This record gives sequence, structure tokens and C-alpha cells, in this order.
Amino acid sequence: MSNEPERITILAREFTAAALEFHRGKMAERGYRMEGSITPRVFKMIEGMDAPKDLFEGDSLFAVTFVKKD
Repeated sequence: MSNEPERITILAREFTAAALEFHRGKMAERGYRMEGSITPRVFKMIEGMDAPKDLFEGDSLFAVTFVKKD
């Protein structure tokens, strides 16, 4: 059994950097496929019962998730 996580999410400020990570990171060779599309997202964190707070200063980042192949 591999020590690789089931899912890896990469965040990037530019679409191209996120898109190239599949090849640069040799994700296919490591047994991953891309899950869904590369989309810009805003990230927030909830701690306890507090209201969600912006991460990354509220900037929109491109996110791509790689998931282990079955």
C-alpha cells in the first residue's frame, strides 16, 4: 500500500500553473487522475462556532484535485 494520500488538491494563482501540475508532478505515474475541472475558488475557514474567515486574503485561486485511480 502506498503512502500517497487518496486526494491531493493543488492551489495556484494562475490557471496554467494548475493545469501543468498534472505533468510536472507526474501525477499519472503516481496513480492519480484529475477529478473535475480546474476552477477559480475562494477559500474560507470555520473554527468552532465563529463565522467563516477568508483564507489567502479573500483572493480567488485556481484549484485542481487529483484522486487515486481505482
